[in-house]
Amino acid sequence: MTKLLEQAIAEIGKLPGAGQDRAAHSLFGPIQQEGQAEHQLPPVQVERGRLGLAQAQRGEFADPQDIEELWRRFGL
Repeated sequence: MTKLLEQAIAEIGKLPGAGQDRAAHSLFGPIQQEGQAEHQLPPVQVERGRLGLAQAQRGEFADPQDIEELWRRFGL
């Protein structure tokens, strides 16, 4: 995942549930065309996305200090 996408997801995570859902739909929009997926995600990625959204809806986010340390460790 790119740094920009990580930042966007972090900001989306601050939104209320309905806002997060709207953002998720907008992310899926480019890969869907009139109900037909242009790119089929593997089931494991779909499940990981669902798990991540569920965590966000419960307010379960990584500690900002942990994220900063991770970025430092990988030179981001």
